[in-house]
Amino acid sequence: MEENSCCCHRYAGAPMLVRDGEAIVPNVIKTVEVARNRGIPIIWVVREHDPLGRDVELFRRHLYGDGKPKPTSKGGVGAELVDGLVIQEGDYKLVKTRFSAFFNTNLHSYLQGIGVTNLVVIGVQTPNCIRQTVFDAVALDYQHVTVIIDATAAATPDIHIANIIDMKNVGVATPTLEEWCQS
Repeated sequence: MEENSCCCHRYAGAPMLVRDGEAIVPNVIKTVEVARNRGIPIIWVVREHDPLGRDVELFRRHLYGDGKPKPTSKGGVGAELVDGLVIQEGDYKLVKTRFSAFFNTNLHSYLQGIGVTNLVVIGVQTPNCIRQTVFDAVALDYQHVTVIIDATAAATPDIHIANIIDMKNVGVATPTLEEWCQS
């Protein structure tokens, strides 16, 4: 079995917007569509924080001060998926408060419970959410971890590629969407 992990994409102008994130949305949609057709469980990993920032990393707490917009507060616009990304019945929504989808969540036990041993990871942002989740998956001994390189993004192409190379160096598969669809 495989799993798709899709971190939050932000709307244009959002405080946590990943500059190249919008460009990958069509590939994220296509990946999810192909995964559904293959019977692969879809897990939407979203970042949602307490409106007062009590569960935010120390380096981001200043973003949650009085009178400031709360970038990824539960129920806020910044925590919404972009247009076109739709959580459907049967999909699983996992809320996280840190970069890794595994950190302080029930993701590992959920995946074990449904027999998942292989992961396909897509979304943003490559050096943070994607990389941390992937490195945790490798540490947790998932058999095959795949990052679809044109369904993930970072602030710049150079940052994206550097992190893809790092993940490839620890045994992570890094196909394009087209290559993954043909496999």
